[in-house]
Amino acid sequence: MYYVNREQIAERLAAVPAAAEGMSQLAEAWDGTLLQGLAQERALHMAIEIVTDVGSYLIDGFLMRDASSYEDIIDITGAEGVFPAEIREKLLELVKLRKPLVQDYYKWNRSELHPLTPILPHILTVFKDSVEGYLSRELL
Repeated sequence: MYYVNREQIAERLAAVPAAAEGMSQLAEAWDGTLLQGLAQERALHMAIEIVTDVGSYLIDGFLMRDASSYEDIIDITGAEGVFPAEIREKLLELVKLRKPLVQDYYKWNRSELHPLTPILPHILTVFKDSVEGYLSRELL
């Protein structure tokens, strides 16, 4: 019997619409201001934390192989069929941004729209829907 913390997963997935909407608005109106750059950083960081937190809860709850890195969280949950294979590479790109955003923030170019920002709203929505579907299938 699995103990999957559905409440914690749901709370994190509930943040997806705000992150996705923020990124959509930024991508549509990008002009490279400092405020937009800082908002983009936060939205990307939030997306990373959502994906890795949810992945960690799934790995723990379903007793999947232990993850050794953020990239490993994506590889493990992807291999378990939590989300479609076609979003795996973009999720890997996303989690690889954690170090630049959190540790090397002083080097981050805030004046440029990151290439993931315009496509992440769709990727995050697919991720959210896929996780919810996976939970429904696995926890009948």
